[in-house]
Amino acid sequence: MGDPGVQWGVALASLATVIVALALVHRPLGDYMAWTYQSRKDWRIERGIYRVIGVDPASEQTWTAYARSVLAFSLVSVLAVYLLQRTQELLPYSLGLPAVPELLSFNTAVSFTTNTNWQSYSPEPTLGYTVQLAGLVTQNFVSAAVGMAVAVALVRGFAYRRTGTIGNFWVDLTRGTLGILMPLSVLGALVLLAGGVIQNFNGFQETTTLTGLTQFLPGGPVASQESIRLLGTNGGGFFNANSAHPFENPTGWTNMLQVVLLLLIPSAMPRMFGTIVGDRRQGYAILAVMTTLYLAAWGAATALELGGAGTASQLAGAAMEGKEVRFGIPASALFAVSTTSTSTGAVNSMHDSYTSLGGMVPMVNMMLGEVSPGGVGAGLYGILVMAIIAVFVAGLLVGRTPEYLGKKITAKEIKLAALSILATPALLLGGVALSLGLPGVQDDVVSTSIWNPGNHGVSELLYAFASASNNNGSAFAGLTANTDWLNSALGVAMLFGRFVPIILALALAGSFAQQDTVPATAGTLPTHRPQFVGLLVGIIILVTALTYFPVLALGPLAEGLSL
Repeated sequence: MGDPGVQWGVALASLATVIVALALVHRPLGDYMAWTYQSRKDWRIERGIYRVIGVDPASEQTWTAYARSVLAFSLVSVLAVYLLQRTQELLPYSLGLPAVPELLSFNTAVSFTTNTNWQSYSPEPTLGYTVQLAGLVTQNFVSAAVGMAVAVALVRGFAYRRTGTIGNFWVDLTRGTLGILMPLSVLGALVLLAGGVIQNFNGFQETTTLTGLTQFLPGGPVASQESIRLLGTNGGGFFNANSAHPFENPTGWTNMLQVVLLLLIPSAMPRMFGTIVGDRRQGYAILAVMTTLYLAAWGAATALELGGAGTASQLAGAAMEGKEVRFGIPASALFAVSTTSTSTGAVNSMHDSYTSLGGMVPMVNMMLGEVSPGGVGAGLYGILVMAIIAVFVAGLLVGRTPEYLGKKITAKEIKLAALSILATPALLLGGVALSLGLPGVQDDVVSTSIWNPGNHGVSELLYAFASASNNNGSAFAGLTANTDWLNSALGVAMLFGRFVPIILALALAGSFAQQDTVPATAGTLPTHRPQFVGLLVGIIILVTALTYFPVLALGPLAEGLSL
């Protein structure tokens, strides 16, 4: 696939293009998001929505009321998407497709409500246009807006003084959807449409292939869904091939645009954070941590895939198995790192076909908590929880009560932060253990779901639960997930992986909002300087290494060492 030097040149040029594009919009987008959530003025359409749902936009909620609103809205969302699937055959534009089975409907409803967009099904023969638009696309907007709302609520906890309130969920949800996601998604859809992404309501079209065979190709409203699935870090594909499909991702420049879209909002949220708390240096410090982790993952994935470890890939001249030839290794590795660093889950290559250690990189990205830069909202509140842990560790080293942004970190806050960090590993490791340890379940998983026995099979299962519990949605595609056990287990992992950290983040927000600001002293740890950036990076890596190294040693590491 070309000279290694040329390949690295392409990889570096692609990375530089993405970084420049994000840098140009970082400040205006971050400031605009801060203004959107802080504004005291409501648009006319907002006021109409508030009247319909019976919400006073001027009233603020305690963290418990905010959490109840999040859970209630999400429950209604799950039920709505579930019912749409179960009644699909009665709906217009169903394309003659039957109702989706119960457990698969449950898994899909949970998946899109939790911003995971894990797909245990092939979209083309499973879902009609009405379910796609009314169910999945709607959740692409509102599930992303929920994550952003929770992040803003936690930021307010640091910014407010002795209020005990953290904003109004219904206002934050409305503004995030109408003021941020919709305008950006319309613009993104128009650009994608200009790039060749399809947008129609055509059914299956009969075509003749170059070999003279007949093939049926589906159309659909793809550009509109493609834009929001990337901007909202959702990731669910309109087609089974996802962003490797030419109708979703036609050219090299649309591929680059898609990488920019999925990184756009998460990378701008640190600017919003710094603006709201009144110290933009804090936002730049968080952004520096995110960027460091992202660049490390990109470098590792690109090097490992270009190295092509393994007999088959070396004989072939490159590790091109499972990669779209239009994009090659550099663009595939860039997309893989970006999508697993942002909880997006969209793919333009098959991660299952990566080299053993190269495939471990996107897996580890998810295990880090997807904080580089993470999903819309989820990445910010996730890394702020890690920052609390880092400040606590630093406080232990100097023997003083830790503080972050003028708020004391007491035993209560540490317990909440620790529980948040432990939630995902418990779901991930517990799900894998039950899948391989329960009699009957083990037989089904090994005989039906895992196509590649041995170390790689462990990696496939590990990746699935890492993706579900971190609300990513990508997969090692060699795993058959549409079984009763995995539909149920992964659905539960997605639910708890989403809402346990959300509830704990809101509890932290409420606790900080009740405090007054503590004046900085000579003993206060500066959290905007390089040493804190290094400390936070180290804490994130250390927590991940201690938690997941044993199970990684059974999967991708063992497979890599055996080659």
